[in-house]
Amino acid sequence: MKGLILSGGKGTRLYPLTYTRAKQLIPVANKPVLVRVIEAIRDANVTDIGIVIGTNTGAEIQDKLGDGSPWDVNLTYIMQESPDGLAHAVKISRDFLGDDQFVMFLGDNVIEGGISRLISDFATSEWNSQIVLKEVQDPTAYGVAKLRTDGSIEALIEKPRIPPSNLALVGIYMFDKTIWDAVNSIQPSARGELEITDALQWLIDAGHRVYPHVHQGWWIDTGKPIDMLEANSLVLEELSPCISTDAVITDSEIDSRVTIERGARIVNSVIRGPSIIGENTLVENSYIGPFTSIYHDVTIRNAEIERSIILENSCVCDLVARLQDSLIGRNAQVKHSDDKPRAIKMNLGDHSNVWLV
Repeated sequence: MKGLILSGGKGTRLYPLTYTRAKQLIPVANKPVLVRVIEAIRDANVTDIGIVIGTNTGAEIQDKLGDGSPWDVNLTYIMQESPDGLAHAVKISRDFLGDDQFVMFLGDNVIEGGISRLISDFATSEWNSQIVLKEVQDPTAYGVAKLRTDGSIEALIEKPRIPPSNLALVGIYMFDKTIWDAVNSIQPSARGELEITDALQWLIDAGHRVYPHVHQGWWIDTGKPIDMLEANSLVLEELSPCISTDAVITDSEIDSRVTIERGARIVNSVIRGPSIIGENTLVENSYIGPFTSIYHDVTIRNAEIERSIILENSCVCDLVARLQDSLIGRNAQVKHSDDKPRAIKMNLGDHSNVWLV
């Protein structure tokens, strides 16, 4: 069994954070989403993993992950020169995958409970493919599965106007070697891509056995800022709180659901969980509320923050109002100034959003 992670997307829905960073490397509860995917596959006893990367962010991903040894896996990188579809990503991975069974996982998905059950079910079955599905409130926004009475999948419909079910494709798939006939037989869609749903439908129409795995826990596609914040909240609730012995805490109130990593300094502050404070971060004269992740080497001084993600090397200082429901990128400065004349001063990237009070 092998693993294949698709991590070549540009992450346009997360601009401006992803102008200079791969979206899969944005941390959720201070751990990059892509690392969480690697760990989910490893925890299912799959350690030989290929990562499909793109030309824009591939070098950064390789630099961050290396050979995979910190997570006890072997990583192989597969370059996708242009975003030609998920089935195309499978097609170019043939040399790595061979005829082995494999699990394919979109690199920006966060899922509760891992995939060990999925791997076990597929490995002990005679199925040719298995697709993870999730019940959703609005199936018209997703690819949706129609099931037969025997539980197998009859059809996949992309964003149906009248959905045949409320079972949406999550972005996790199991395949055997029959997938090669499928990806080599389909044609590009109207948007010019080789679609994985077309490859799956080819398998179904050719009489191969394609079955669902209906996921009962939560699942988040971290493609938009609101999704990142929701995923961060859900993962923080799952963390086992821990305060590093290398952290320094002075005159502060820390509740039992807070994680503080090594080298962090908490001075005259209140921190309520679930939340996490990263390595070598300073929190001084501040309030950090629930569902907040502060990454490494950040300075928080004279500020209140709640349900937010603050990335590394940033400074949030001297604010006159609480910062909440916010994503603050790397090396950012969020400050209050009393200089005269009083004015609002900003340097913002494309697609930024600012709410003033």
